[in-house]
Amino acid sequence: MQQLEALTREAASLATGGRTVIPILTANETEVARQMQICNACRYCEGFCAVFPAMTRRLEFGMADIHFLANLCHNCGACLHACQYAPPHEFAVNVPKAMAEVRGQTYVDYAWPPALGKLYQRNGLTLSLAVAAGLALFLIMAVAMNGTLWGGNLQGNFYKLFPHNLLVSLFAPVFLFAAVALAMGVRRFWRDVTPATSGAPLSAPAAAEATDAVLRLKYLDGGHGQGCNNEDDAYTLSRRRYHHFTFYGFMLCFAATALATVYHYVFGWIAPYDLPSLPKLLGVAGGLSLMVGTAGLWRLNRRRHPLHGDVAQKPMDLGFIALLFLTSATGLALWLGRGTPALAVLLCLHLGAVMALFATLPYGKFGHGVFRTASLLRHAIEKRQPNPIGLGAD
Repeated sequence: MQQLEALTREAASLATGGRTVIPILTANETEVARQMQICNACRYCEGFCAVFPAMTRRLEFGMADIHFLANLCHNCGACLHACQYAPPHEFAVNVPKAMAEVRGQTYVDYAWPPALGKLYQRNGLTLSLAVAAGLALFLIMAVAMNGTLWGGNLQGNFYKLFPHNLLVSLFAPVFLFAAVALAMGVRRFWRDVTPATSGAPLSAPAAAEATDAVLRLKYLDGGHGQGCNNEDDAYTLSRRRYHHFTFYGFMLCFAATALATVYHYVFGWIAPYDLPSLPKLLGVAGGLSLMVGTAGLWRLNRRRHPLHGDVAQKPMDLGFIALLFLTSATGLALWLGRGTPALAVLLCLHLGAVMALFATLPYGKFGHGVFRTASLLRHAIEKRQPNPIGLGAD
């Protein structure tokens, strides 16, 4: 019915010479709009997360609103277990699943370049592992042709295998492309979900609130501090904690790489670095944190109730988790085996995992953190404006 109404309005607009084209909702977007109408009338879950307060500021849900709310959802499952209209009720309200299906589509729609958007739907576990294995095998073959695959007089220095400038020329373009692709995608997303007529400027308090919500993973506490749900009705903080291990582990590893770059180019201190150097401390701590976090998320993902999200996205989720785990595990193995004859093999495995991770970064599950951060910032800005449908609103 909503699609028919959208077609009618578009036809009327074109008949009168209007230039505004009203976007027609997909089946998944229509389902989110239907469920939000029901939730807006009920409001039992209003205190659970940011989705429901944002929902109450709307009477209708257009495409931009649906995309905004879908990426604001943290898929914690708390509202599903609390909902009196959840399946098998005839209303069949399942907000986590409906939001996840639309969220997955937004990753495709906002991918840059657009032609590569379909990779979101194909970037599964098998593809991720195949890319990592293929790149590692290519490097192993290259090293083997030079006769330095096992042993050799390397003295723990992997730059004797791959010179620093060669590694930079390999990884810098991949990293820069991933950063640009994510930035272009989230830029278009922000433009679409932020109405030009909102008159809501970015402010320091709004930015601070959004940053706090991101760093603390505020909305994975279920709205009551006891956590979300995973495979049953029991509350658990496990998802929040494992996400913290993963997020901060990744950031520590990134900080170690960034600091090592400063050491190399500013101070002329050439890697590899040993304990207790700061890059090594950050890298080891980050690697261990990543391994704990990804192992925990893998376990929770495999056990999660199918009604809590979009089952079709599970391969993409597991692929990203696997690449993060392989990156951290091979990095730690390289550190521990640097003085052994296996250095060359370990280095090739690690470089393959890292390059596969960054090559698939713009089109894998990493994107959810970028789009969700933008949605949290949009929510923090919006809530500081007068409620357009509340009593006394403008």
